[in-house]
Amino acid sequence: MTAPAPRSGSSQQPPLPQLVKELWELIVAYFKQETLVPLQQLGRYVAFGLLGALLLGAGVIFLATSGLRALQTETGSTFTGNWSWAPYLIVTVVVLLGGALTWMARGKRKRREVAR
Repeated sequence: MTAPAPRSGSSQQPPLPQLVKELWELIVAYFKQETLVPLQQLGRYVAFGLLGALLLGAGVIFLATSGLRALQTETGSTFTGNWSWAPYLIVTVVVLLGGALTWMARGKRKRREVAR
């Protein structure tokens, strides 16, 4: 007895285990492409953002400390005795004002981007 000839126009299907293996490879490749690569890029973005924030924070602390030292040493006897606390208040207010201005400018930029 001979095997029936394949129908014309139909291709022979691969065996089921091979189809399952190809499907699994396709799923793994899709997962890597759509999740792992974007997460790696996001991680790099977050790392540079944190490094920048730390460096900016250190810069603000150094500027505030230098401003405090300047107020304490270069103003003569103005901030001595009962007024020794004033340079600390001045520097604190200046740093808070700088932070508030930065926060407000960030908010305005976001609103402008949303309006576009």
